[in-house]
Amino acid sequence: MPGKMPLIFGASRILWMVFAASQAFKIEISPESKIIAQFGDSVSLTCRATGCESPFFSWRTQIDSPLNGKVTNEGTRSTLTMNSVSFENEHHYLCTATCGSEKWEKAVQVEIYSFSKDPEIHFSAPLEIGKPVTVTCLVPDVYPYDRLELDLLKGNHLMKNQEFLEDMDRKSLETKSLEVTFTPVSEDIGKSLVCRAQLHIEEIDAKLKERETTKTVQVNISPKNTVISVNPSTSLQEGNSVTMACSSDGVPVPEILWSKKLDNGNLQPLSGNATLTLIAMRMEDSGIYVCEAVNLVGRNREEVELIVQEKTFAVEIYPGSQIAAQIGDSVVLTCGVTDCESPSFSWKTQIDSPLSGKVWSEGTKSTLTLSPASLENEHFYLCTVTCGHKKQEKGIRVDLYSFPTDPEIEMSGPLVNGNPVSVSCKVPDVYPFDRLEIELLKGVHIMKTQRFLEDMDKRSPETKSLEMTFIPTIEDTGKVLVCQARLDIDEMEFEPKQRQSTQTLHVNVAPRDTTILVSPSTILKEGSTVNMTCFSDGLPAPKIMWSKHLINGDLEPLSESTTLTLISTKIEDSGIYVCEGSNQVGISRKEVELIIQGKENNKDYFSPELLVLYCASSLIIPAIGMIIYFARKANMKGSYSLVEAQKPKV
Repeated sequence: MPGKMPLIFGASRILWMVFAASQAFKIEISPESKIIAQFGDSVSLTCRATGCESPFFSWRTQIDSPLNGKVTNEGTRSTLTMNSVSFENEHHYLCTATCGSEKWEKAVQVEIYSFSKDPEIHFSAPLEIGKPVTVTCLVPDVYPYDRLELDLLKGNHLMKNQEFLEDMDRKSLETKSLEVTFTPVSEDIGKSLVCRAQLHIEEIDAKLKERETTKTVQVNISPKNTVISVNPSTSLQEGNSVTMACSSDGVPVPEILWSKKLDNGNLQPLSGNATLTLIAMRMEDSGIYVCEAVNLVGRNREEVELIVQEKTFAVEIYPGSQIAAQIGDSVVLTCGVTDCESPSFSWKTQIDSPLSGKVWSEGTKSTLTLSPASLENEHFYLCTVTCGHKKQEKGIRVDLYSFPTDPEIEMSGPLVNGNPVSVSCKVPDVYPFDRLEIELLKGVHIMKTQRFLEDMDKRSPETKSLEMTFIPTIEDTGKVLVCQARLDIDEMEFEPKQRQSTQTLHVNVAPRDTTILVSPSTILKEGSTVNMTCFSDGLPAPKIMWSKHLINGDLEPLSESTTLTLISTKIEDSGIYVCEGSNQVGISRKEVELIIQGKENNKDYFSPELLVLYCASSLIIPAIGMIIYFARKANMKGSYSLVEAQKPKV
């Protein structure tokens, strides 16, 4: 053990010396050797000491120029802050740290650049097709410009490239540019001019090395095709208004300037709007008006002459030059004046017959009221207007008509299949009947047309009618009879020129094909039961009446049912039975003789089979009769009824 102690002590001393050496005094500077700063930015340099608890720091430039910054010391760290760096800050900066007898010094290079603005594109003049123009691509406030490269492109085409490699005689922010002269063509419109600037400094971020500006080529076109439109006209009356609109083609859109030519040839400015409106014009407003279209690259002029004439008044009559009125209505004729403050009115007929109406005048209007209008009011009326020493006259024709109701359809009697019937289409109280046309149609088929072109021996409403005879058939049932009346007066605007009435046809068929079915037979044993069933065709469906001939020749009514049933017949039930089918237009009769024989003395024999057969036959025979009847009905077309039919004599 005593021999090992010196060895342990020696090893510890060596470790302590290594640890002390690792904690030796030294400094570090951040950034380490170089910083590139944008002109106007804030820059901080930091000096940090290790291995010394209380170091002393000092800062200076390599050439001992002013720091132009603020030093802040805190413990083992010292910071030099320079706000808004400029050329005065472009130096090598030295940080000196002292710890006891030891001193350390570290340096960092601060370099300045300026590239804060996008390039600018300028033209020597507005771009115009066919005219050369110089385009300038410039970069303001750039430093160092010997690292600058400019490109000018039109679309994807490189127009010019320029580098600025000349020596810089002084430190300053300068504007550098390149110029290109070219002649715009129509194909250039809408293309992009690109000015691209690159500052080749490797130490700065790639995004900060390049800037570009783009301008779309806007080629200007001098004003042309200048056009003036005038509403309502270039020839006007005193007091009227006029609107003049001017348009011109060009790029950019031309500005419109209105002026009027004076007698001395000078122009009197009026308006800078495209539309010029002049109201309450006077004769002295006559003259030549000038529209001048102006834009950046030129101007174009167009002229129009306005003529303002002496004011005259106008007369209008309402509702127009001609009117057709219904007899009995109230008719109001109005005479109006414009451009006259105090007119005087007078009314008369063209043949100087009595007015037969009431005149009322106020201000610039006068009315003649005919109420109620009658045939004595059918005239041409004149309204005379006097304004100062001038006089004007307007006329209106008043035509009267009567067409108050729809036509009336009348039949001479009920419609019976195969029987001729007269139909009348009547138009009451019509005037003038020489303009009347009546048309009778069955469905869409025209049966007859009639015009009443004969001279009217008197002026009064009359009733006119169209008449014809036709033979109805079963096929006519359901069709529509149409009576159309048309009064051809073009001036009728508020009353119908055409009226019509309709009537649906219902054709009757007299009873026919009357049939009697007897079950089981017309010859029976006394005490038997018999069923007699009667059928008859017709429209409307015939009514069935059963009766029996009496000895005196009269008929004894029995039943109104289709089937007549006699139970437990007797000898006296023998005789002639009558079935009568009747409707509004006829009767059909059928007879059958029934014979009842006396009973035999033989013992009654009852057979169940015979009873079943008898019952079956009594049901089957009426059923067969009904089938025959409905089959006949099915062969008839339609369903029929007669309205207000007269019962025929039998």
